[in-house]
Amino acid sequence: MNSISHDEQLLKSLTLAVANRPRATMKELAQQAGVSKATLHRYCGTRENLTAKLEEHAEGTLKLIIDNAGLQHLEPLEALRRLIREHLAHRELLAFLMAQYRPDFLDPEQGGRRWLFYLEALDGFFLRGQQAGLFRIDITAAIFTELFISLVYGLVDAELRGRAAHADSARTLERMFLNGVLAARRLS
Repeated sequence: MNSISHDEQLLKSLTLAVANRPRATMKELAQQAGVSKATLHRYCGTRENLTAKLEEHAEGTLKLIIDNAGLQHLEPLEALRRLIREHLAHRELLAFLMAQYRPDFLDPEQGGRRWLFYLEALDGFFLRGQQAGLFRIDITAAIFTELFISLVYGLVDAELRGRAAHADSARTLERMFLNGVLAARRLS
């Protein structure tokens, strides 16, 4: 039995189509997603409705990523590894969010309030790692969040442009991030 529903598969296909061609027409998006223009029209009606559906899907997927990473209860290094893997498992979503990004994207007054749970979960996780003495304390948890987001989304973008190997992304991201966040250890 297929574990992914038809609607979920359509959302994933449309997410990738919009990420790859953000200015494409509805007809072009339907073709890229492997459905007819009529099917896409029945599904969402307008480009504005499509964007709303994809953003709702993105919000739910980011919540799933945070939940599956175990940020609240796992040991911080294991949670970080899971967080990286969970993000990379949803590359099409990250590509879509990059395509949707605009300077006011996270502004609460401009509809960005819906994404605050994501930033707050990451901030809390990095703060917990700092309090445990694992992550350095000379950089704020908020900056760790921003750096993590920049690295993971940037790596996905590099993969899409053929500048990074898909197979090694998780290990590369973990090494790059951890070498900058591990607290300095005293040599005795």
